[in-house]
Amino acid sequence: MSKGLWRVAARASIVAIATTWVVAAPAIGARQIERLDRGVTAVPAIGGTGILVSWRLLSTDAAATGFNLYRDGVKLNAAPLTGATNFRDDGGTATSTYAIKVVVNGREQDRAFTARVWAAGYGTIPIQQPAGGTTPDGVAYTYTANDASVGDLDGDGRYEIVLKWDPTNSKDNSQSGYTGPVLLDAYTLDGRRLWRIDLGRNIRAGAHYTQFQVQDYDGDGRAEVVMKTADGTVDGEGRVIGNAAADFRNSAGYVLAGPEYLTAFQGATGRALSTVKYVPGRHPNTENPTGAQLSAIWGDNYGNRVDRFLAGTAYFDGARPSIVMGRGYYTRSTVAAWDFRNGQLVQRWFFDSSAQGVPSNYTGQGNHNLSIADVDGDGRDEVIYGSMAIDDNGTALWTAKVNNIKVGHGDALHVGDLDPNRPGLERFGVHEDFAGNGGIAATMMDARTGQVLWTVSGNRDNGRGVSADIDPRYAGEENWSARHTGLMTAAGQVISAAKPSQTNFAIWWDGDRLRELLDGTTISKWNWTTGTATTLLNMTGTISANGTKATPALAADILGDWREEVVMAAADNQSLRIYATPYPTETRLPTLMHDPVYRASVAWQNTAYNQPTHTGFYLGETTAP
Repeated sequence: MSKGLWRVAARASIVAIATTWVVAAPAIGARQIERLDRGVTAVPAIGGTGILVSWRLLSTDAAATGFNLYRDGVKLNAAPLTGATNFRDDGGTATSTYAIKVVVNGREQDRAFTARVWAAGYGTIPIQQPAGGTTPDGVAYTYTANDASVGDLDGDGRYEIVLKWDPTNSKDNSQSGYTGPVLLDAYTLDGRRLWRIDLGRNIRAGAHYTQFQVQDYDGDGRAEVVMKTADGTVDGEGRVIGNAAADFRNSAGYVLAGPEYLTAFQGATGRALSTVKYVPGRHPNTENPTGAQLSAIWGDNYGNRVDRFLAGTAYFDGARPSIVMGRGYYTRSTVAAWDFRNGQLVQRWFFDSSAQGVPSNYTGQGNHNLSIADVDGDGRDEVIYGSMAIDDNGTALWTAKVNNIKVGHGDALHVGDLDPNRPGLERFGVHEDFAGNGGIAATMMDARTGQVLWTVSGNRDNGRGVSADIDPRYAGEENWSARHTGLMTAAGQVISAAKPSQTNFAIWWDGDRLRELLDGTTISKWNWTTGTATTLLNMTGTISANGTKATPALAADILGDWREEVVMAAADNQSLRIYATPYPTETRLPTLMHDPVYRASVAWQNTAYNQPTHTGFYLGETTAP
């Protein structure tokens, strides 16, 4: 077995044993999963005294796996810890050092996984803010830390962070104007910068242009980084892709000419390993299409629709991950699947909503985001591309309609086991084209078939919507949006006139299995009895990303037990902060990163309008506490 490559084979389920609760996650089969260490964290516990130590349980651990916990070399537990993988140490202080050792069949393993206390409640990762610049029309810009992702870039079992730097003059596709170049850095959790990639003048900056994927695509135990590139992109070792002198920006700042590439970079060094032609191009016959040609193919003549990109990672063969690259969604929607094998990018399949043989009702059904999940239970992933889905072999699976009218494009999308009372997965999302879809503002669908289960009416663009279990009195995830008249159950029942004002992100943060509300720089708890939200954490001194979307750099289970951490940029752009929960939990559950749907959601989280993670199994409360 190659370094860092684990497979979970012939296992019927992952069973998480809790002091008060047992959850069964779906079978992983022969899927490649990441080999991770124990990810130990230590932060001041809630209440002001003691230290909460937290560590990973792996999906490969036997059910009886236990742990011994040491503070400054002294063991704290009389018997191996076999409950939830966190421990409140009332005798701990800000200067304590903790170590976890695994106990298997009664024998303590030699390796110790250690952590020092994050006295402020978060870890600090120094980052190196790039120097600003000036565009050809004389506009100065600086850089702001933007979206982030994680992967084990060097094969040591610890995640590294890949961070995108956006210039302050980044643009929405509908806006003209030059932008500074987009830069990506890789950092260890200790703050060592591994590399910097400069995408160059021929990649425009904005939420819809650069979607980067971080995953171990070839199974060697070290993650690659994949994204769209162009002439003048400089890799992490200083080598230029294509023609370094090329400048294809037009007078409006758009890049609508010149070659387009897809590049796989080595995670540890940032070196460009394989560069191929991006599929599809702007036009099938020319690298320099006219406005009329663009309009005929994509729906407008100035670059708004042609440069709308999405990206994800999916297991189309059920064993190894593939790269998903989408282009277009307002009219024509295209998706290309790529494998990275033996050092080369190789196209697996290509879907085109405008291709001969594809029903016309697949056009205009894309979103500002996508999701990846095995919706039909065959062990291979599908692409949920907004209001349509593509099968694992690249063929049309379903497209959603109500009264034979397409429900159309939307800004927010959630796919997971949202309703445990129904078999399979569900898809919840909001919609923008109320004038063209019969006045539908939101839909809940069966993720396998696209059957619309219920709808919410509206007469305006519904720009935000969330699905998360925030009320334990009802099984399944509650749903709300900017246009909902109240809070709804997964089955479509209105349960409260009050709904959270937070409509961007959700997070598993405190000790129960409900989700909390993550919006801007605040984490809040929904009080279902009063219909109000109570602040749990103010991340003072940080900034959220992506304007009104107010998203974190990343929210994911990257350390500690199954609860999620929040990665935020400090307000001065000199560091990232990793916030870890101070709340104990009694739930014992393997790292969520070993759940296929969840891991895929972390990979695509940086795509366009960022969305929160979801699991492929139901993770929530089903009865009142």
